Amino acid sequence: MESKNPFFKSKGFTNTSAANDHSSVVIDYNDTMTVSGTINKSFILLLLLVATALVTWNLAFNGYNPMLLTIGGAVIGLILVVVASFKPQLSTYLAPAYALFEGLFIGGISAIFEAMYPGIVIQAVGGTFVTFVVCFALYKYKIVQVTEKFKSVVIAATLAIGVYYLISWLLTMFTSFQPVHYGNSMMSIGISVFVIVIAALNLFLDFDQIEKGAQERMPKFMEWFGAMGLMVTLVWLYIEFLRLLSKLSSRD
Repeated sequence: MESKNPFFKSKGFTNTSAANDHSSVVIDYNDTMTVSGTINKSFILLLLLVATALVTWNLAFNGYNPMLLTIGGAVIGLILVVVASFKPQLSTYLAPAYALFEGLFIGGISAIFEAMYPGIVIQAVGGTFVTFVVCFALYKYKIVQVTEKFKSVVIAATLAIGVYYLISWLLTMFTSFQPVHYGNSMMSIGISVFVIVIAALNLFLDFDQIEKGAQERMPKFMEWFGAMGLMVTLVWLYIEFLRLLSKLSSRD
């Protein structure tokens, strides 16, 4: 099955379906991926992420510097995502580890934004939650159809954003270049809104991939892989809400 989401664009959702291997032994239903199983594991990952986020959050607001844990959590979380994309069969262990380390990053970065703009975290959480619910409802009731053209456009836009962020970061590291999305100009705010829209559209790809994975009766560990992919998108969406809200708050 062709991969659609950038995280899912790996061997994970291409060669793991028993349905695609007619010479394999039929896998029992209890050993295959289900939508409900993926949802349950997504909640587990969310709880793990929140638990460790509270660690760096509390450290920051009790006078300790959480930057080492924050940066370490981000780096290790990224490494775990890359490893999982190539070794999805290890997702049973990698997904919970990702949630734990990413939680350290989320808690630290949230504390920084909250200290600068009080009340911003609850707004970003609310924005992320509402966006998720709206996108899920639109997908569930087939109001938004995940067609091949839709997937191609979203993936292209996502990759373009990733390349733009990478180039901007490299330029700021070695030159005095100031990226357009920095600051609180209307252009910068517009870019943040665009990125949030693209991040939200990635949720549809996640929903579609999870549903199709269940239909293809992929191995049980793909529930962790699918939940991890969904968590990656939600983290991205939350961070972009923080960035947008901080720009708007700094204009007041």
